[in-house]
Amino acid sequence: MTVAELDLDLDVFAGPFDLLMAVVLREEVSLLEVELGEVVVAYIEHLERAGELELEVATEFLVLIAALLELKSRLMLPGAEEEELELGPEEAVEELLARMLEYRRYREASAVLLERLEAARGYLYRSAPLPPQLGRVALEAASAVYEPERLAAALGDLLATPPEVDTSHIRATVSLERRLRALREALARRPSFDFDEQFGAEDRLTQAVTLFAMLELYRKGEVTWEQSRPFGPIEVRAVGSGE
Repeated sequence: MTVAELDLDLDVFAGPFDLLMAVVLREEVSLLEVELGEVVVAYIEHLERAGELELEVATEFLVLIAALLELKSRLMLPGAEEEELELGPEEAVEELLARMLEYRRYREASAVLLERLEAARGYLYRSAPLPPQLGRVALEAASAVYEPERLAAALGDLLATPPEVDTSHIRATVSLERRLRALREALARRPSFDFDEQFGAEDRLTQAVTLFAMLELYRKGEVTWEQSRPFGPIEVRAVGSGE
């Protein structure tokens, strides 16, 4: 329930809160006769019945009540400046509207600041003073730790271009999918071939992956092979080709 829907039962008024605001600003009911304390009590009782507090609605209620209290205090101030302090209905409406707009600007600004805080939470740090042992000291109190020539050599090494890294020991990755494609392309050109003649020029890793590819094609029923003697030539044939 919003503040505007808050039901009130006062001595001089009964109805929703927004209607009370309207009749007060149109001077149909004198603000001096409205007990704003009873309005606050009615709102607190509503919060107790609801069992929860909506911060935005409560803040809006506080802004409106604070503005009404200030207007009522101006009407109650005695003295020669009473005419200057008295506000007409239009001026009172404009002042309340200005208060509400200012409150909304601050609320939107706080939402933007909260969003930026959450976005930068991983980069926030707490500053601390420099440890005393790292503070600046006088040149006279400093003592040499390294020889100047050794320090110059170390700086020179840092400025020198490092040698090119040798990557000859890194072997290219052999893809099982590519070896499957190579086997199928070889069988598409001819129904059978000798494994050593077809893949003998490849390195050992490529040949090993090619054997795994042959097992995969055998499992799928695409190829078969024959080896007449141990360590002899391997003849690879497509399934369905002539014997």
